Amino acid sequence: MRFLLVFLFFPAVALADDWQALDQPGAIAIMRHALAPGAADPADFTLGDCATQRNLDERGRAQARAIGAAFRERGIRFDRVFTSQWCRCRETAELLDVGPVEEAPALNSFFDDFSEEEASTNAVKSLISETSGARLMVTHQVNISGLTGRSTRSGEVLIIRMTGDGAEVLGAIMIAP
Repeated sequence: MRFLLVFLFFPAVALADDWQALDQPGAIAIMRHALAPGAADPADFTLGDCATQRNLDERGRAQARAIGAAFRERGIRFDRVFTSQWCRCRETAELLDVGPVEEAPALNSFFDDFSEEEASTNAVKSLISETSGARLMVTHQVNISGLTGRSTRSGEVLIIRMTGDGAEVLGAIMIAP
């Protein structure tokens, strides 16, 4: 059993620092927002009111800044940084400081209603196909999982490429909070 666990975790370790994946043709960066303690928003949250949502804490803000610094140290900037309208995603996108930030409702979470997964994932695919240039998308774990079939940690960046079968994960970058 120990051998099996090592085998299962090996790909995540291998993908932990794949900056070169961004150089591959068609590469797009998609990121889970930085650390925001908790698991869900309160039942009565309001999308436009950050005081009602789960937000980044100081460690999350520091993580977002560190991720942005790591991109900038490598000379990586994005033509467009798309973000979910949730405050923790918008704040992450702004703190990264790696390109102009635009809200994209397609990246909004469907955590409260998983019946929206297919429509939400299709909206993300449309956003990707309708835009060009170097793009970073800041969103939620459920959205990334719906698109890639892979879970992500807070602040983890997946490098993907769209194929006829969906999203192919080319690599991952993780800077711990």
